[in-house]
Amino acid sequence: MTGDPLWPRCAEPADLAAIEAVPLADRGLPESTYALLRRAAVRWPDRPAVTVLPEAARWREPVRRTFAELLADVHRYANLLRELGIRRGDAVALMSPNCADLIPATLAAQLAGIAAPLNGGLSRVHLAELLRRSGARVLITAGPELAPESWATARELAGGLDAVLVLRPTGAAGEPAALPVIDGVRVGYLADLASGHDTAHFAGEPPAATDLAALFHTGGTTGAPKPAAHTHANEVADAWMIAVNPLLEVGSVVFAALPLFHVNALVVTLLAPLFKGQHAVWAGPLGYREPALYGEFWKIVEHHRIAAMSAVPTVYAVLAQCPVDADISSLRYAMVGASPLPAAVRTGFEAHTGVTLVEGYGLTEATCASARSFPDAPRLGTVGQRLPYQRMKVVHPETGEELPHGETGVLTISGPTVFPGYVVGRDENGYRLDGLGKLRDGRLDTGDLARVDADGFVHLAGRAKDLIIRGGHNIDPAVIEDALLAHPQVIAAGAVGRPDEHSGEVPVAYVSLAPGATATETDLLAWAAGRVPERAAAPKAVTVLEALPVTDVGKPYKLGLRADATRRAITEALAAFDGVAVDAVVEDGTVVATVTLPSEVDEPKVTATLGRYTVPVRLASRGNP
Repeated sequence: MTGDPLWPRCAEPADLAAIEAVPLADRGLPESTYALLRRAAVRWPDRPAVTVLPEAARWREPVRRTFAELLADVHRYANLLRELGIRRGDAVALMSPNCADLIPATLAAQLAGIAAPLNGGLSRVHLAELLRRSGARVLITAGPELAPESWATARELAGGLDAVLVLRPTGAAGEPAALPVIDGVRVGYLADLASGHDTAHFAGEPPAATDLAALFHTGGTTGAPKPAAHTHANEVADAWMIAVNPLLEVGSVVFAALPLFHVNALVVTLLAPLFKGQHAVWAGPLGYREPALYGEFWKIVEHHRIAAMSAVPTVYAVLAQCPVDADISSLRYAMVGASPLPAAVRTGFEAHTGVTLVEGYGLTEATCASARSFPDAPRLGTVGQRLPYQRMKVVHPETGEELPHGETGVLTISGPTVFPGYVVGRDENGYRLDGLGKLRDGRLDTGDLARVDADGFVHLAGRAKDLIIRGGHNIDPAVIEDALLAHPQVIAAGAVGRPDEHSGEVPVAYVSLAPGATATETDLLAWAAGRVPERAAAPKAVTVLEALPVTDVGKPYKLGLRADATRRAITEALAAFDGVAVDAVVEDGTVVATVTLPSEVDEPKVTATLGRYTVPVRLASRGNP
């Protein structure tokens, strides 16, 4: 690849300047995800592109597609979508756990129109809102054999759609289940309806670089999820930035197990491998959430000669406990992101397997990945160096003024991977996009606190919105979490503010421990007190949980911890009132305390007590919610 503008040297941190001396426009990137797939199919038609496992127990019975076969199926499915009326500016919703047909269906949606992946685990209210915002008239969904709950949801959402295209499980055999008749909606199995369509060509115009490729929803744990728009140029550029690093050679095998409604699954384990003709082995529909996968994992690595994988820290914490019962010498690197990597997890996994953990950083609004680490030039305490052509600056959280290297502020990103905005509406000209305060002059406010050194390495310091404000004093939760993560038995930590009548809020922490750990909450409280750099930041309580709450893609869910801390604080404040029940829920990103009172309790006294806390409260009488 020497001399090829598509493949500059990118082996060490010092290479960044030389890469960026050549404009990205001169690199010759494919114009769209479809052009990227066509390039792979022409270069490596008979090489395996994707292998999909039906489930962990049946990993020896996969479904495999070569690059030529993958392109043929994408053509077939895209031509069906075109027959159904999908055009360049139309969204196609996809709601299914991973399966063999979801991969070409996603790429076909990007070819014929715009892919709008949905997390079927969201509430039906949120899913209906996402469908409404996307304007999707066609839904590709898991059928009754693959995911009965998703299928039930799809049937409820079907009214008002033009078509519901149904997916079967990977490797399904025999007659499929009969599908219902839904008035005014075309319902059928995707593979059957597409069987007669052209596999050699797409009947419509291929997408351009500036066309929208996908709408990926963000949030989803609070309020209505927001669809973030990606262009084809966004996705191709980010996939290339991942592929350009030399960690994986042409033809290497990567393991994929994150759900395709998440950008990491699409960009890191589907699009990036297309650049070098790499083979992606996909786990079954539950991915890393399938307990049986861990008992078979090392055998799968040996059989497929897997060279790299991508997962969240909790996955590596579990794998560090799984006996290595196979030859895993092919596994060179394990990529980790989505949440901070505890030192105990890194040490345990690397000692157990001999495999290097490679940290990264990214977010949906910057397409996917924005920073990567160098295994041969580690910088512990960072999530890596910014990727080529992505500019990172740190600004003051209030004034927006750029801060010097090494100072902590709000991290911002600009460059070719920054999204054009969230979908806020639709008119005769297509989608109306708005940055909703996240974009200013093309620069993305990540919401993350960080400092960036002179070499472009990013040191994260928590979420700006997660700051704990104690009596007007800002406390970075990362200083508490780092102190606890230094404990050899702690594998995850989260610090949040607990409501306090005197200080507004005080810091408290939650942790989960390694199997067999003996540390108590009292031990950990003393440990943190001795290591947190400022006295005001020392947590007032440490609570051990079996697992810290996370989103469906493994990111820490701090609002869940804040809700628990609020419930505990209000319960303690009302301990003198017999029979009072306290709960705390998250509503539109805000923790609301719900207090249920028996009839004999003096409500004005309860109200007076609650008035000492800056917490939204909803009062209810028992029997009259």
